[in-house]
Amino acid sequence: MATTSANDDDRGEPPPLLEVRNLSVRFGGIFALHDVSFTIRAGQIVGLIGPNGAGKTSLFNCLSRLYQPAAGEILFEGKSLLAAPRHRIAGLGLGRTFQNVALFDKMTVEANVLVGGHGPARAGFIAAAFKPASARREEAELRRRGSELITFMDLEPFRADLAGGLPFPIRKRVELARALMTRPRLLLLDEPAAGLNHEEVENLESQIQRVRMHYEVTVLLVEHHMNLVMSISDKIVAINFGRKIADGPPAEVRNAPAVIEAYLGAEI
Repeated sequence: MATTSANDDDRGEPPPLLEVRNLSVRFGGIFALHDVSFTIRAGQIVGLIGPNGAGKTSLFNCLSRLYQPAAGEILFEGKSLLAAPRHRIAGLGLGRTFQNVALFDKMTVEANVLVGGHGPARAGFIAAAFKPASARREEAELRRRGSELITFMDLEPFRADLAGGLPFPIRKRVELARALMTRPRLLLLDEPAAGLNHEEVENLESQIQRVRMHYEVTVLLVEHHMNLVMSISDKIVAINFGRKIADGPPAEVRNAPAVIEAYLGAEI
């Protein structure tokens, strides 16, 4: 089995951007995650795979602070993520998309993207209402970044369209642009290829690579599309029944007997 210690940064390498240590989540007497550990280094694209019910979403929800684990620790840039209030997560440098695209359907594409800048914004309610110079500068910067991301994600033709009437692949790009508005250092992508055809998956792979390169973002993605996850990932973490069963380069993980048995069914 391909394995990597969660504490494998003793070889003169920089400390990991994200370190998950012995994480456990339980619902009643059932473990959704049990003693899961792994690391992600800055600049990596890491795939999180496993069959349905393996615990992938539970892990994402712990990283987003939607779930409070029963045991373990999550360190982001060396600091405890679990000590941070839920509403501060985006401001700390974590962005997320969801499996079921969550947009404001009666708002335009531009407005949906700009919403992503609300969390990290510094101006409070009073400042925003009276618009002193500092608040106006911040608003102008948010609009500048929103326009940049709309262009970067090839959304310019849809800028003024209501999100609710857009095709599904376009809606996914809007959600990704919104997540990037927070200036994340770690981007969590929850099944980004779900519902896309072959050509759209190829475009998605290119988009994720471009995002990493242009915005210097580290990526953790949950994905069932094996060709995508194996081709794009620098490292893969596989879990099954809440336990980590493999952790390493794609070529090793794809041939790990435990992964073949639990998820892939055969070598691919």
